[in-house]
Amino acid sequence: MALILSILLAFQAVSFISASPTSSPKRATTLYDYIVVGSGPAGIITAVRLSENSAKNVLLLEGGGPSYGVTGGTERPAWLSGTNLSRVDVPGLYLSIFSTPSKMTCGSQVNAFGGCTIGGNSAINAGLFFEPPASDFDNYMPTGWKHADLVPSINRLYATQPSSNTPSVDKMEYLQSGYIAAKKWLVTNAGYTETDINANAAKKTKVFGHPVYDYNNGQRGGPTISYMQTALTRSNFHLQSGAWVQRVVRNGNTATGVVATVNGASTTFSLKPTGRVIVSGGALKSPELLMKSGIGDPAVLTRLSQANKLGGLPSTQWINNTAVGAGLFDNPNTFIELSGASVQSYTYVYDNPPAADEAAYLQHRSGPYSFASEISVFWDTVTRSDGSVAGMQGTIGSAGYSGYTSNTTVTLNIYGTSGLKSVGKVVLDGNFVPGPQGVYYSNPQDAQDIATFIHRIFAALPGTGLTPLNLAQSSSQADIVKYITTSSPYAEGEVNHWSSSCRIGSCVDVNTTVIGMKNLHVVDASIVAPLTVNPQFGVMVAAERASELIKKLG
Repeated sequence: MALILSILLAFQAVSFISASPTSSPKRATTLYDYIVVGSGPAGIITAVRLSENSAKNVLLLEGGGPSYGVTGGTERPAWLSGTNLSRVDVPGLYLSIFSTPSKMTCGSQVNAFGGCTIGGNSAINAGLFFEPPASDFDNYMPTGWKHADLVPSINRLYATQPSSNTPSVDKMEYLQSGYIAAKKWLVTNAGYTETDINANAAKKTKVFGHPVYDYNNGQRGGPTISYMQTALTRSNFHLQSGAWVQRVVRNGNTATGVVATVNGASTTFSLKPTGRVIVSGGALKSPELLMKSGIGDPAVLTRLSQANKLGGLPSTQWINNTAVGAGLFDNPNTFIELSGASVQSYTYVYDNPPAADEAAYLQHRSGPYSFASEISVFWDTVTRSDGSVAGMQGTIGSAGYSGYTSNTTVTLNIYGTSGLKSVGKVVLDGNFVPGPQGVYYSNPQDAQDIATFIHRIFAALPGTGLTPLNLAQSSSQADIVKYITTSSPYAEGEVNHWSSSCRIGSCVDVNTTVIGMKNLHVVDASIVAPLTVNPQFGVMVAAERASELIKKLG
């Protein structure tokens, strides 16, 4: 069986390598039906779906470079030498992106952590893949984007993107001591229901289970693998990396192309007269690109114009819209360190994994390195006095964090999710680099809701053998509010689940067309309302839906 698996994995690697992206000087002189800016999950899915019509010429531009081995990525520790794997391909190396140098993060391009590489954030995140409940779409998205409208998109996503809650090829569940302890706490004591998370996606009140990852054969998956490799064999699909788009070129309300910096030189990629530009740079970069294209808050456009950042676009052609960059959301999170005698922590290392775990992964794509450290996930809701509801999520990792790293400690990460009231906006700093402002706890109700959730689950801790180390189990709700809103290594951190900064109805219309423009679209997390779950699944669904709508526009 091991030999068969090794042969299959080798064949997969060879077949993917043949589809690696290449660049061509002819791309700057070609006219395109669609130019998609940004090869994150939304950009890839949108570009791939639009290229299904062989008569349409599609260009996908990415500022960053390779990531997965199949894309030419070569960042890897020594133990992966001689393989086609980069650090991206190995799920267990996920956390190393935060502690070891990488060219795949955005660096000075964004005042926040993110992926600027082929695959975008899907190349550097944990790969958690949770279907949002239907209520997210029905309660928070506009007409045309309700759950019933999105069922075909959800089905296409499931048909294309593999996922599993047992990602190890041998289908064994590893590092389960924390899961067992959490199950006793939440299921036995707190009355949660253990469930298959995506099989029961509608249930997000008092549910507990194993995380779902968008992996395949023990390796990181995502649209770079599941969507793009097929598209790269099409003569009408073109991927250009190393192209940092600076602005959309437009004549009034009509986009004619984009200006990008390629190898230090300014390069224009142009549309056919009936073509369209789709901006998919993410919830921080996409508003920036609109602003630098003369679309946004007039005060910001004035700053950009004075600094010669609008390409000479006269103020008579500005599209003034304060909704560009507004409504930015991220999950406020709190780390709670849990210790218990029955818990065995496991710390992933980049350079030298335990020999048995290294062998299990390289030979069988099994063992702890076949998943990204999250061992359990759970949800509940908090209902306010006015009847409105706030979503809450918890994930438990395999090891402690910061000052609490004993071998009996694991980390609980608490998120506030859908229904929260605090939002911020995308701002440009003095160097005109985008970043978040005012996102967390701008409405004090959110802190009350999250504290209610923590206080509720802490009440079920006695008798479980688990002890919270950085926040006392006996803390009052007021104590918890103060703790989670006071900056520390454990509270007020950025989860970097940025979304909702170019919302449907105020920034783009139901077809994702930028308001005031004819043929410019935004398709990424910017158009997605805050969800009850990690946003990746919802962003992919949005891209499936948007590509369907854009196709209908011609």
